[in-house]
Amino acid sequence: MSDHQLRVSKIRNGTVIDHIAAGQALNVLAILGIDGSEGYGLSIAMNVSSGRLGRKDILKIEDRELSQSEVDVLSLIAPEATINIVRDFEVIEKNRVERPDRVSGLLSCPNHNCITNADEPVETAFEVISDGVRCNYCGTIIHEDIADHLAVE
Repeated sequence: MSDHQLRVSKIRNGTVIDHIAAGQALNVLAILGIDGSEGYGLSIAMNVSSGRLGRKDILKIEDRELSQSEVDVLSLIAPEATINIVRDFEVIEKNRVERPDRVSGLLSCPNHNCITNADEPVETAFEVISDGVRCNYCGTIIHEDIADHLAVE
């Protein structure tokens, strides 16, 4: 295979998530709730060479575009990622993720005493900080493994 050949074929329609930190592709899939049973065509390239990151992961998801809330959470574990929207084999939109100031209703607080874990109708809310997220209610900070704290749908 020459340097100019694609390792993974192009997709007709969908989303390409590029510049994911090496080893994080499976966490991104967890965040998006994709486990392979949805019927989307899915290509995963892990630990491939990158001029910008050294090594990176890439995801190609056919026939699916991401919502803004999905992009917001994705930005927490893949802050260098780019989102490419593909239609008829052409990239029609390319954006770098931007970390939001807050995320609501997407993560669960690990503090069992937090009001969001009581039998009260309180939606979770987290402030995004430099090294993780902080619960707006109890102050608990999640530094890593944010994908492990996705709110149960």
